[in-house]
Amino acid sequence: MNLQLEFWIIFAVLISVMLYIDLYVTDHSYHEKSLKSSVIWSCIWIGVALAFNASLYLFYDAAHETAMEFLACYLIEKSLSVDNLFVFIMIFEALNIQRINQPHVLKWGILGAIVLRVLFILLGVGLMEHFKVTIVLFGVILLYAAFKMLKDALSKEEEKVFDLDKNLIIKFINKRFKIDTAYTGEKFFTRIDGKIALTPLFVAVVVIEAADIVFATDSIPAVLAISHDPFIVITSNIMAILGLRALFFVLSGMLGIFKYLKHGVALILFFVGAKMIIMYLSEMNILDAKIPVSISLLVIFTTLALSVILSIIVRKIDKGKDIK
Repeated sequence: MNLQLEFWIIFAVLISVMLYIDLYVTDHSYHEKSLKSSVIWSCIWIGVALAFNASLYLFYDAAHETAMEFLACYLIEKSLSVDNLFVFIMIFEALNIQRINQPHVLKWGILGAIVLRVLFILLGVGLMEHFKVTIVLFGVILLYAAFKMLKDALSKEEEKVFDLDKNLIIKFINKRFKIDTAYTGEKFFTRIDGKIALTPLFVAVVVIEAADIVFATDSIPAVLAISHDPFIVITSNIMAILGLRALFFVLSGMLGIFKYLKHGVALILFFVGAKMIIMYLSEMNILDAKIPVSISLLVIFTTLALSVILSIIVRKIDKGKDIK
């Protein structure tokens, strides 16, 4: 049997089991997720991803390049996801989704995101194989995303609140469907005067899926800068996405701790954007340069580590000033 096929089977079984446990067993009872439970599940998901990465390192190829590509893609997707989760927090606040209902919404939002990401990855790989100039296009998208993210991170203005009135998805739904804004249960549909109406939970799922499509325009090109292999890109993406539900509740309880994470992610996007353009120039024999995956992994890991460490140090300094 082909080695990659064997790992696809291992991955499918592993994800199926974890999905069943995380999205059904732990979600079977209707209750609010605690910070302790969320931290434990975040650690479990990260542990599963690292264990799968270790198996790639030990058994997939002698040069260990596949394992390094997986880890680099996983770190990129995870770091971008952390920033995106803060948008989800604002969506829940704007739609007044109770904390007890948020796991249910995130479950369907994440399952939908997995399907969309796989489709986008296959499309992206296909475009890059048949139209080489797509690599440059993706690189430019990432450079723009890096500039915009860094500009937002350096801005002194307060974080913008999710605006319901200006959101096109909300406007579209409001014009065509009845929405029971007073609904507080866990169902997506209810009845008003005997007619079917949408609940805020359903609206939240739709808006989150729409937001994830926007996020994918950054994350998919970013991981494709590391690897063109669908196996690596898909498995690393799904591993990163599946832990988001637990990570969401960790972050919602720890807002403001990682102050400089956004700066770090912006620098990573700039790096991978530049790498894609260099990759294209190298393939066209215009420039004799290649950035090894080991260098990419080192840059990504170092940037993330420094942004987290700096955030913790600055937070401690600020706390010390407040005490004085």
